[in-house]
This record gives sequence, structure tokens and C-alpha cells, in this order.
Amino acid sequence: MAIKLENVGIAVRDLEEAIAFFTDLGLTVIGRDTVRGAWADTAVGLDGNHANIALLQTPDGHGRLELFEYIHPETVDPGPARPNGIGMHRVAFSVDDLDAALETAAKHGCRPLRGVAAYGDTYRLTYVRGPSGIIVMLAEELKKA
Repeated sequence: MAIKLENVGIAVRDLEEAIAFFTDLGLTVIGRDTVRGAWADTAVGLDGNHANIALLQTPDGHGRLELFEYIHPETVDPGPARPNGIGMHRVAFSVDDLDAALETAAKHGCRPLRGVAAYGDTYRLTYVRGPSGIIVMLAEELKKA
């Protein structure tokens, strides 16, 4: 059986805010839609499912995020995700300039949870709290001398 990752879906409070954040980081919107009806109820498992969605893609064409802003049923806010919480932990991106990515994130009010760390001599990385409380990991591979 062949398998490949299609996308990561994330429910957000404000679709436009989330799109602005991720496009400023370098993703591109490749589709938008409003979904509802029996097929959506069946696929998602929610009666009366109605959501505005956007599909974003990384510049390399391999990574995709599908963002959902639910109109119905009402959004359930479990509070900010924690790195050790069960469920989706975070979405991670490789960046070529971590400092520039952090400047971009800061323009959206998104700052590191604690600071920037070094993973040995391999990566500089951090987790930021993105729109709707999403944890976003940004990692810059360190150049070998």
C-alpha cells in the first residue's frame, strides 16, 4: 500500500489572520472554499458541518496546511495547546533564516514560548505560539564549517 501525507488540517478562530501569518512565513494559498452539506457531515463526522477553508502550500510544493474556520457547529476552544498535550503537538517548518522568520512572526504578535535553542550543532529552533494558539516550530539548519 502506497501512502503519502496530503496535508495537516488545523481549525482556527480567524481564517484571515491565520492565512496572513502563514503566507508571511512563505506559504502560498492554493485554494479556498466554503464546505457544507451531507458529504461534509459524513467526512468530518459533524452534523450541520459548515466551514470556510483555505489550503496553503510550502514553496517546495511538498507541505500543505488546510485551515478551517467553522461557522457551524460553533468552534470549541480547549485553550492553548501545550507541547506535552495529547493530540496534535505542533506544525514544524524548516527556514533558511530563523531570525528573519521570528521577525515575521513577531509582526503577528507571535513570540517564542521560551527562546531559541540549539539542537547540538545541527539546528537552531524555537516554538512560537501562532494564530489561534497553534504551536509552530521554526528550525534553521546550521551550516557545517
